[in-house]
Amino acid sequence: MGFYIHTVDDGRNPPHEYHPAGAELTPKAGMALKLESGKLAKATGADEVKYVSMCEREAACDDGERIPVIRAGSDIIFETTCEGAPSSVNVGDKVQLHTDGLQVTATAGGCAEVVYKDSDEDGAMVRVRFGAADAAAE
Repeated sequence: MGFYIHTVDDGRNPPHEYHPAGAELTPKAGMALKLESGKLAKATGADEVKYVSMCEREAACDDGERIPVIRAGSDIIFETTCEGAPSSVNVGDKVQLHTDGLQVTATAGGCAEVVYKDSDEDGAMVRVRFGAADAAAE
């Protein structure tokens, strides 16, 4: 699915920023991204999410190619899906990112704070925020 904006605290439209991608990155719209050696890379597991991709490519980016992203601050709630059943996940829990960088898992210990889930079924819709990547902290 990807991480798509559900709400922003002040109602603004987050601006696009353009940052260099690493050569291995094949961005998908809504993909969680981290910084690795100063370049964008797919975020997975417990990685700290800094940005969310606003573009989609069929092939990997050229090393250093700038792509559009939005900053994943704590003032934005993103909607995505949960790979697996989030029956053990409660609102307020922090969960990890799936290996595709496009959804979360029910595994504890990540950077995605769950603020809502619609069910305990496999593939449930969840809403999360990434507090550690708050723009005010940079």
